Amino acid sequence: MLKLFTTQCNLLLIRLMPFLRWWPQVNRNTLRADALAGLTGAVIVLPQGVAFATIAGLPPEYGLYTAMVTPVIAALFGSSYHLISGPTTAISIVVFAAISQHVEPGTSEFISLTLTLTFLAGVYQLAFGLARLGALVNFVSHTVVIGFTAGAAILIATSQMQHVLGIAIPKGESFIQVWIDVFNMSGDINGYVLLVAVATLMTAVLTKRFLPRLPNLLIGMVAGSLVALLLKDSTQAIALVGKIPAQLPPLSSPDFSLTTIKMLAPQAFAIALLGLIEAVSISRAVATRSHQRINANQEFTGQGLSNIVGSFFSSYAGSGSFTRSGINYSAGAQTPMSAIFAAFFLLLIILLIAPLTAYLPIAAMGGIIFIVAYNLVDFHHIKQITRYSRSETAILATTFLSTLFLELEFAIYLGVLLSLVFFLARTSSPEIPTLTLDTDKATGKRKLMTTSKKPLTECPQIKIIRIDMSIYFGSISHIQNKIQQIVENEGIKHILIVASRINFIDLSGAEMLVNENNRLKKSGGGIYFTGLKASVYEFTAKACFIKKIGGDQFFDHKQKAIASIYKKLEQDRCVACTANIFEECQK
Repeated sequence: MLKLFTTQCNLLLIRLMPFLRWWPQVNRNTLRADALAGLTGAVIVLPQGVAFATIAGLPPEYGLYTAMVTPVIAALFGSSYHLISGPTTAISIVVFAAISQHVEPGTSEFISLTLTLTFLAGVYQLAFGLARLGALVNFVSHTVVIGFTAGAAILIATSQMQHVLGIAIPKGESFIQVWIDVFNMSGDINGYVLLVAVATLMTAVLTKRFLPRLPNLLIGMVAGSLVALLLKDSTQAIALVGKIPAQLPPLSSPDFSLTTIKMLAPQAFAIALLGLIEAVSISRAVATRSHQRINANQEFTGQGLSNIVGSFFSSYAGSGSFTRSGINYSAGAQTPMSAIFAAFFLLLIILLIAPLTAYLPIAAMGGIIFIVAYNLVDFHHIKQITRYSRSETAILATTFLSTLFLELEFAIYLGVLLSLVFFLARTSSPEIPTLTLDTDKATGKRKLMTTSKKPLTECPQIKIIRIDMSIYFGSISHIQNKIQQIVENEGIKHILIVASRINFIDLSGAEMLVNENNRLKKSGGGIYFTGLKASVYEFTAKACFIKKIGGDQFFDHKQKAIASIYKKLEQDRCVACTANIFEECQK
């Protein structure tokens, strides 16, 4: 009894503090590997954090604060060993779109609302995790994320045109209007500003091409700063980012007024949903290489807590980063300690080089953000989707176009809704192949074979079908139509359903089968089942489904089912029949 109590206490403790599950694996060797991976991650996230905060309309330091706080909490309370959370491009653009419609970007009010948005998104995510809704991500096509991020990439690049070209574009304009302004102001482009942006971009691209092991974005930012320094005597048009405070993430407080919460709740839900899809998708992608099992519910909880805690430490909404997570795994990380090391090393780097950011040109940041935006577009998967799947292409195109021309949170909802509609459409029309007996020439054994694979003779009085999906409210119309077609078109009254691939039957499905069986019984036939799974049989027995149809119409083996049904056939038709499908026919 005491042993059982101790075991239960340990399980509860691990559930409350999931880092206790992997902590015993930490040793000198793992710490060394995780420290090296963490150092690599810190160097990578430094330019990204500044760029992402700029995209979100926040001061640059807020991207770095997010990269310090969010990954630590997500690592401690998540389930993935290699997922690195923090600021991401997609969420940054949604944050900007959500808050900029209420207040001016970069202001104290903008920061306050962003923290509230982050807190609310974290609450949603934590609630999903505690409610064990992790499986819901399985029903959302990853194409939604691909389409959304591709659209977001174009929006991000569009937002940086004024910084790269040195022209003044009015704030709050639509995607189309910005490009109209760029075209109309093409004669006002500042060559010095453009030179800084191009130098930054080309240096980063060439570094990635010829020196892939070096932090190309960081080197590109340094190159852009040096070009701006050389041009400072020639022009005053090159604006600088300004000095980043060399300090720990300061304490902050979201705005908990009821008015603010009601105003931001819908956008927070969209950010929570996008963040969870990103985090779980990335962690599972990395887990396929590391052979780790991911607990989606725990990942929901970890992401939620990271955003809730982050909102009190000057961090905005974050999620899993595919780039940093992939690099973390490739760098040899062994445990989630690598994320903690990355945050620690980033803090040290900020304390050392923060004053140098005063020389960073905004045009250089624009060049870096161009690269970030380009890397967001998943050309490989887009090509696959458009080539092989019409339904996924529809989801991709709809999400992409709605991201460009509609509200961003609505684009997320629309993409998720479309993916669910297509999922339900697929499950509501299950495959129902027709089966008949076939003799294996090599062994002489007889087995059921689908008639679509081989032209085989069928029994004119018994129809054998297999339903390759569950029978639930969404699929009953399709199954009912199939049964009625068999009865009306082929004149068959006895239908044997091979139920080995049916995972569940809900009450609506059971009621439909009872009604169809009763209709066939009136004409001397019926519906019969073989191979029903134990779990399905148990549920249908409790729901009185078996009692209503009749226990003598359920069989464990196909041979017994056919032998029983054969006795109910019209014997005069059997005498004249030349099909001789079953052993009973030959006797």
